[in-house]
Amino acid sequence: MHGAYRELKLAWELFGKAPAALSPPEREHLRTVALRQRALERRILASREAAAVIVSEHAIDGRQAEIRRRYASDAEFAGDLARSGLDAGRMRLALAHDLRIEAVLEKVAAEVPPVSAVDAELFYHSHPEAFVRAEARRLRHILLTYDGAGERARISAELAALRMRLHDAEAFAAAALRRSQCPTALHGGELGVVRRGQLYAELEPAAFALAAGEISAVLESPVGLHLLRCDEIFPTLRVPFAEAAADIAARLGERRRRERQRQWLQALPPAER
Repeated sequence: MHGAYRELKLAWELFGKAPAALSPPEREHLRTVALRQRALERRILASREAAAVIVSEHAIDGRQAEIRRRYASDAEFAGDLARSGLDAGRMRLALAHDLRIEAVLEKVAAEVPPVSAVDAELFYHSHPEAFVRAEARRLRHILLTYDGAGERARISAELAALRMRLHDAEAFAAAALRRSQCPTALHGGELGVVRRGQLYAELEPAAFALAAGEISAVLESPVGLHLLRCDEIFPTLRVPFAEAAADIAARLGERRRRERQRQWLQALPPAER
């Protein structure tokens, strides 16, 4: 019973699909992982920490609803359960088993003391490279597509002429709304805050060479011809500790919780056969 659910769960976790949709190599890998996990689960549930853990019906209902949302319909969900040798009752028992294991691991992790402000600040100063915010630009664009060399030349000349008339952000936004063939036209051509690696490679060098308020020459990407406008420049800067502190504490806390769980699992005695 638990084995059937374990395979169902692992199929979604490892491959993002139901067990019936797995290829033979995927199924073989799933079985290998499932065997290792079964052995580990037996050791966890034999621990003293597992003795007092109780799983509520409410928690089971929530997990079952979460799994159901992966399927397009109740019929598809029920069919996959049947193919895995599960029905509603067996599914609930398997979910209770799964949730109990998670609760034990959460109990172990809860033994880790909270991350202090001093811990967070030490991490911040020890890893300065992790808190550098790369240069970014707030950009708008106008996109026109074309079909054939003749139309390309006409569109390019049209954009070049248009560029000379766009003296401020309001004029650019109005032109984008009227002319741009990108969905961003509805928002004045706004691309938002853009960092390197987020634009087409053909556009990025020009975009990051623009001064605030400057409009590019006519540029070409795989989707057509563009005018880019830089509304604002956000230079490279180091994120202040006050801004990063909460995220550091969360990341350090999660790292310590996982390390505590790993150490606890390694110390568990082998499961009795």
